[in-house]
Amino acid sequence: MEAIQKLAPHQQQAFMKEMEAMQTKDSLNMYNNLVMRCFDGCVTSFRSKSLDKSESSCVEHCASRYVKMTQRVGLRFAEHQAMQAAGQQ
Repeated sequence: MEAIQKLAPHQQQAFMKEMEAMQTKDSLNMYNNLVMRCFDGCVTSFRSKSLDKSESSCVEHCASRYVKMTQRVGLRFAEHQAMQAAGQQ
């Protein structure tokens, strides 16, 4: 992030605003993917307006696995970025 310090203040603001928008978009994409994956995989019929015990348990387990997987991918990506940054110095 040292490069951002070299930008003019208005450019820094624009950059940070764009980063926030990208983070919001990524969060929404992750949420939508989680809902689609877990709902489609766990809810097979619409017998009532509420999930039954097995559907509820399946959704909870699926969401937990999805969040853990996303965290692992994020960690690996950060490690990869750190290795690349170290290689450039």
